[in-house]
Amino acid sequence: MSTDRSAGHRRAGLTATLRSTLREAAQESALTGRPNAAALSGLRESGLLATAVPKEYGGLGGSAPEVNRVVEQLAVANPSIAIIAYQHCSVALRIAVWGTPAQKAGLLPRLADGSCLAASAWSEAASRPGTRHADSTAVQGGDGHWTLQGVKAFTTAACLADLYLVLVHTPPPTTAAGTGRREPRTFFLLPSSTPGLYPELSLDLAGMRGSATGVVSLRHCSAPDTCRLGPPGDAQAIIAEGRATGATLGAVAVGIAQAAMDYAVQHATHSGLLARQLVRHRLTDLATRLEAARGIVERAGACTAPRPELTTLHSKLFASTTAEELCLEAARLLGSSGYQSGAVLPRLLADARGVSLMGPSNELCRQLLALSWLNKDGPKPTA
Repeated sequence: MSTDRSAGHRRAGLTATLRSTLREAAQESALTGRPNAAALSGLRESGLLATAVPKEYGGLGGSAPEVNRVVEQLAVANPSIAIIAYQHCSVALRIAVWGTPAQKAGLLPRLADGSCLAASAWSEAASRPGTRHADSTAVQGGDGHWTLQGVKAFTTAACLADLYLVLVHTPPPTTAAGTGRREPRTFFLLPSSTPGLYPELSLDLAGMRGSATGVVSLRHCSAPDTCRLGPPGDAQAIIAEGRATGATLGAVAVGIAQAAMDYAVQHATHSGLLARQLVRHRLTDLATRLEAARGIVERAGACTAPRPELTTLHSKLFASTTAEELCLEAARLLGSSGYQSGAVLPRLLADARGVSLMGPSNELCRQLLALSWLNKDGPKPTA
């Protein structure tokens, strides 16, 4: 895929050279558990990080379908890099909609040219989806500055990102402890150089091993009010609007499923298994499930459903579940050849499992989708 950027910018595309670099990096990171410098450099220089940035800020002005296509193609070669790119695009989309003129002018051009890599720091270190309170908080002082405290876990591109979109609770002064009411949450855009922000790569994941997933600690982290994204306490609206765009983690899962499918067909061809009708039919069934997953991701991106935000949740849930099942079925088809150390399919299966656990996790997707059936006076989705 190749698209012209604004005048004076290089072309954006996933070239054959970059694909090869990403594939080699995926194999290496599976062994080392560390991000690959060449893959990250290639991503920054590819122009693909400009996909979700509006054209007036030097980006490609890509809509959700384009973001999903780029992310899927990256995931076929390297799911870890695809996750990093997806998070970057998600932050760019939110800044483009909710950012102040100064935030847009100062951040979006750098997000487009790859000089600034963005990441999301949302998950709490010791809380479950649906819990009412969390550790991370931000309190505003008399001088307008905010002091952030807490720990954000499972942050993709920790120690790599130049900018973190951090989600924290901002309890109003009148909030009484133990009332059972959920405290409002607020987003902050924090540069990696922000005093009191400490990222670390302390997580050794089973999958997505090149994604630099780690922990971001906030220790008396001081940020001016200009770092706040959107109104105080309005993070839920930003999250909901982000889902309504149709950009979905399901695109990463589809890319993983495609990679597994490609590998299974290649192995069946070279080993002579493709001559057997039973094998051909099993592969056909897998290909059909893959197309179904791709279809729902494309429907999410097109925003043609009555409630696009729900289709985005469906797409993440269905595509990630399908990717796991397809990887497992492909491994069974290959037999013992898919059970060796360093084999491709076990790595892809672990990566697919990682997508199912990423926010919103598949379990939380189910909760939110089930809540949508309640009447308007019933509980509302809150995560």
